[in-house]
Amino acid sequence: MSYFNKDIETLPLDRLRKLQNERLQQQLKNVYAKVPFYKQLFDEKGLTPADIKGVEDLYKLPFTKKSALRDNYPFGLFTVPVSETARLHCSSGTTGKPIVVGYTKNDLEIFSEVIARSLTAAGCTPGMKLQNAYGYGLFTGGLGLHYGAEKLGMTVIPISGGGTEKQIMLLQDFQSEAICCTPSYALTIAETIERKGIDLKSMNLKYAILGAEPWTESVRMEVEAKLGVTATNIYGLSEIIGPGVSQEDFEEKGTGSYIWEDHFYPEIVDKDTGEPLPEGENGVLVFTTLTKEAMPMIRYWTNDITSLYYDKSSKRTHVKMGQILGRSDDMLIIRGVNLFHTQVESVLENFGEFSANYQLIVRRSGTMDEVEVNIEINHDLFEGLKREASLNDEEVLQHDKIQYAHKGLGKKIKDDIGLSMKIHLACPGTIPRSEGGKLNRILDLREK
Repeated sequence: MSYFNKDIETLPLDRLRKLQNERLQQQLKNVYAKVPFYKQLFDEKGLTPADIKGVEDLYKLPFTKKSALRDNYPFGLFTVPVSETARLHCSSGTTGKPIVVGYTKNDLEIFSEVIARSLTAAGCTPGMKLQNAYGYGLFTGGLGLHYGAEKLGMTVIPISGGGTEKQIMLLQDFQSEAICCTPSYALTIAETIERKGIDLKSMNLKYAILGAEPWTESVRMEVEAKLGVTATNIYGLSEIIGPGVSQEDFEEKGTGSYIWEDHFYPEIVDKDTGEPLPEGENGVLVFTTLTKEAMPMIRYWTNDITSLYYDKSSKRTHVKMGQILGRSDDMLIIRGVNLFHTQVESVLENFGEFSANYQLIVRRSGTMDEVEVNIEINHDLFEGLKREASLNDEEVLQHDKIQYAHKGLGKKIKDDIGLSMKIHLACPGTIPRSEGGKLNRILDLREK
């Protein structure tokens, strides 16, 4: 089963554009008539919905940024009365009021549809058991995957995040074929299985659908090796609909994630000027929802840095987005160099001596910013050296093999990224792990 909705997923590009343009024009009329915020944006530009003939004219409109959702809290961006919504969710915020998103019954149908497409692309089929280790509640991930999996015809195990011991017990007892969670939590589960010496043959896990945080090929390789799965990326954000905005195909890993652009029209723009960028260039990802009823978003500035391209050799016609490099607001500028933590993660792919668990620590020394990479030694290598030479933990860290890799990592970071970074070696299991939620890879200790 390669497709959930083959007709739409393989729609010729000219027909897809026609559908997008029709839906866009209707959506713009809708928000102009019903959302004062958008009417004001149009009026300030001297535009009406009739001036936007299709997606090629979207550049004429200003962006919608997260501040607009906070300024219109809780329901100021809704196009329908709250009494006509079927569900309310909130995004995970760390300060102040949360971002509120609403769904009509039709919105929830679309949500389930794009999740079902995504799970199918990830390798799932009707009748499989999905262990859903995303958080339930106000966060969109848990319920989004739940109903989409049911729409596909899967059996859902709604375990939610955390409780690693129980996760593993159910993987064994229920013989779940698929699991969805954050990449960092998949690593936590994998490391726990390895530490306890659990035989992967006692489980039936085949697919891992991972998202909600940036990750790289090194994380994929470790998850796949330690869980015995095919791991793919699912992407989304609450403001657009939740997870299922895009998905990687399990047979096309590493070539990008399909955006279901019959519902979500994407653009890539320059993070400083906001100008549209050509296909293949990295910039800020911007979305316009074409079918969302309760709370449409017009040119929503996601802050995520990636690229878009059409892969003519792939099985679907929809555009692909590249790996998320990071968020424009989380980008570090260190001594004039732009740095995303995923760049360091990509360098680590070349060094089997280290685990995929790391953290960047940013400090200010005088007037200069410094970055330290806190990285764990590979568990098997660490324990092997301890046994072979009867070494203690500190002696293993000073072993010639470890120190050689230490020096090589520092040089590779300098060569590839253009920054000198201190490398702090850590024993396995000493750097914070995910307990089901997103993991903060950057610890910024600079005074603001």
